[in-house]
Order: sequence, then C-alpha cells, then structure tokens
Amino acid sequence: MTDKTSHFADRLNAQIKKKDSAVCVGLDPRLEQIPDFIKEKHFAKQKNPFTAAAESFIEFNKGIIDAVFDLVPIVKPQIAFYEQYGAEGMRAFKETCDYAKEKGVLTLADIKRGDIGSTAEAYAKAFLGKVDLNGEKSESFDVDAVTVAPYLGWDGVKPFVNEAVKYGKGVFVLDKTSNKSSADLQDLQINDGRTIYEIMAHYIDSWGADDVGESGYSLVGAVVGATFPTQIVSLRKLMPASIFLVPGYGAQGGGADDVRAAFDKKGLGAIINSSRGIIFAWESSDSFTEKDYAQAAREATLTMLRDLRWE
Repeated sequence: MTDKTSHFADRLNAQIKKKDSAVCVGLDPRLEQIPDFIKEKHFAKQKNPFTAAAESFIEFNKGIIDAVFDLVPIVKPQIAFYEQYGAEGMRAFKETCDYAKEKGVLTLADIKRGDIGSTAEAYAKAFLGKVDLNGEKSESFDVDAVTVAPYLGWDGVKPFVNEAVKYGKGVFVLDKTSNKSSADLQDLQINDGRTIYEIMAHYIDSWGADDVGESGYSLVGAVVGATFPTQIVSLRKLMPASIFLVPGYGAQGGGADDVRAAFDKKGLGAIINSSRGIIFAWESSDSFTEKDYAQAAREATLTMLRDLRWE
C-alpha cells in the first residue's frame, strides 16, 4: 500500500487551467537585492547574521507569494540561493515551500541532483518521499516536484521516479538547458546524426511512459531552455507526454514567441519560468520603490501572462 495522491501532472494542469496561467515564478533571493527596509529590520533584530539573512528571505518570499499566488500555478525556489547560508538558509527554503503550499501554489524544488544508489534514494526521500524516524515515516521538505541531472543514466533518475510515483510528485529532467555552453555536450552528434539532447529526450519520454495522468501528461517532465526555440519544436515532437519546464525567459533573452511551440493546442504542456524579471521587477521600474517590490512583482507577472497569451 502506498501514500500516492493525485497525479502530479494532473494537479499541475488543473492549476494551469484554473488560473489560465503557465507562469512559474523562480524564488531565487539574492541578499544584496533584498529591499533595504527588510534587511535592516532583521539584521538589527538578530544577533546571528545567518538568521537575519534567512528571516529576510522568508519575509521577501512571502511578500512575492502573496502578490502572485492567484496568478501562477507553481513556484520554483532554486536551492543554491538558500544552501549558501547553511542551516538557516535551508530553514528559509523550507518555510518558503511550506508557505507556498499553504497559499495553494505547487512547489518545484530546483535541486538538480545527480547521483546513484543509496545516495540518490536519500535525495529522493528528502524532497519527494518520507524518511523513517524510529519507525514513523515523516516528510522532510515535501515539495511537489524536483529537477534532476540525468547524466548518470537511469540509475540516477529511477529513485526520484519511484518516490514520485508513490507520493504523487513530479520529476523534471535536464535535457536542452538554456545556457550557451550547453551546446558543448548536449549538441554533440552520434553516428546516426542524433544529438545528445535528442537521445536524452527519448529516455525522458520512456522514463515517464508508465505513469501518464488523465490529462495526458507524464510525471516525468523535461527542462528545455527558452533560448533554443528551434530545439523546443523538435523536442516537443520527441516528448509529447512530458511537461516542459522552460527556463531562460526574460533575463536570459527568451521571449513569448520562443516558447510557443512548448504548448499543446489546449495551452498545456509547459510552465515558463521567470525569476529575476519578476521578483526584482521593482529595480527596473520607474513606478515602484523597494517598498512596492511585491506589487511590482505582480505587475511583472501580469505582463508576462499577457505576453504568453499572445494578446
């Protein structure tokens, strides 16, 4: 008997339909860009600077979530921005994820783990499953989905898929990433002319083939960068049942037209991530001050929504 809940892809697609939105907000706090009025308060109050940084992140993230929870189906905290502040940073990560879930928003932990055996199983249990605490099973982070690096093969992905199947979670596998130097490896061709990213697409499609939800999508998705629109077209054909997580929109140069091919005819099949362009929108605005950072994030999200609806 498992603790499986409803299928991840179905839950995500239900949220996309409900909010008429495929925007994913990346919660990647940078301490130097957190508004001064937030930092000054916490650094004056806390003796431990790591605690002050964590509290600053928590307040900032809650403000963003409050501003966008009715507009977006999912948020994506990148764990590195929290890990660098040690245990207190990880506390901020967990509180951020928990708060997003309280507000009815799905959580995608951008952890990009890639290991094998018991190590991969431990990672998978930490984020997607449950750990055994002296005979009682409990959740550590309990996010809805994670990102994983696939270059150790199925051995490195299987533990995450197993936990995802058991608990109704999702896994997004790196395929054609948004960075320019991804071509150094991902665009290499084998003898039959296929690229590494095309071969990876075949594996991603097969890894999720046994667990497709009622919405027609698998719990195993793919990370495909907005900065490579031609590849999005070909990869959609190779992975018809995989939801695409599309980074690279906005700050990295990807635009609405670049990501159009990631969607199916019903407007499903993809979530488009924007991080800096939303959470730090106040910095490039003539209308908002730092105290309006949350409202600026909401306006940036609304603008992105209009762009993605190709209005």
